[in-house]
Amino acid sequence: MKHRRGFNPLERMVSHRKALHRNMVTSLFRHERIRTTKTKALAIRRSAEKLITRAKVDSVHNRRIVSGRVFDEGIVVKLFTDIAPRMQDRPGGYTRVIKLGERPGDAAEMVILELVDYKLNPDEALDKKAKKDAKKQARKSPSSK
Repeated sequence: MKHRRGFNPLERMVSHRKALHRNMVTSLFRHERIRTTKTKALAIRRSAEKLITRAKVDSVHNRRIVSGRVFDEGIVVKLFTDIAPRMQDRPGGYTRVIKLGERPGDAAEMVILELVDYKLNPDEALDKKAKKDAKKQARKSPSSK
């Protein structure tokens, strides 16, 4: 039974788990969307939402608390100046989890963890696809030796 279990330890030692949370939360705030396993996403979601709630009130105290958990100062600035103001009118629920299916190697359930107001830019997706196609064509064409 899962009585009185406050969080999922993810089968890691304390220092490894703290580093995992710190790295994944930093990546989430940097890219606003990450792909990970379901159990990690649910654990990271809890940390990320607490930091966003803290960042909604811009004070020295809150900046120091967030800086203690996120070591990249650029991400701390982005959190306080860009992400938190977008979430100002939301009482909570700043992230969403989108299921992707199972990973082929070990059948772990994969998900996308993203901020609720994340918008996929279709121009960027088309540009990436065009670049990828151009690289494939470049590899095929220089076969004349």
